[in-house]
Amino acid sequence: MVKVTVINGTPNPSSRLQAVIELTEELLRSQGAEVHHVNVGELPADDLIHTRFESEAIVKANALVAQADAVIVASPVYQASYTGVLKTFLDLVPQKGLTGKVILPLFIGGSLAHLLTIDYALKPVLSALGARHILAGVYTVDAQVARTEQGGFEIAEELKTRLAENAADLVREAQLRLKFSEPPKGLS
Repeated sequence: MVKVTVINGTPNPSSRLQAVIELTEELLRSQGAEVHHVNVGELPADDLIHTRFESEAIVKANALVAQADAVIVASPVYQASYTGVLKTFLDLVPQKGLTGKVILPLFIGGSLAHLLTIDYALKPVLSALGARHILAGVYTVDAQVARTEQGGFEIAEELKTRLAENAADLVREAQLRLKFSEPPKGLS
């Protein structure tokens, strides 16, 4: 079974990004993946700001990342980049903490003007953390995740299709990496 950890970089638990993450998690579970969360907005601010690597909350969060076969890094676009709270957490991930993991970025922004944020702002940081297998990712615009009068969200069909394709790619790539990292049977 593929283990996926979602690093949720939004400081707002009722954001459009949360709806995108929840749908992606449903899609992953429907393919048999085990999903865990690191909601960086819920981590102790003092631990993040003062880079307390030994903090119990940071140690637990990093353990979820370490145990994962695949990692989703999700963030709204702020100032043509990802959130500051996400950056403070990524600064606490061990230097090669993403080595051997399949990574899927999920970003949401107000317009297509920030489409390349994943490539120019996030991917260099992920590479510095050892990530070598970073999928193209999903960039969403706010208009594709409409708020309903009941307080929920309605996700555009085109976005649902892209999320389903990317979730399937993530699971497939992680399964392949797991399969080829196992020693051949009979050789111990």
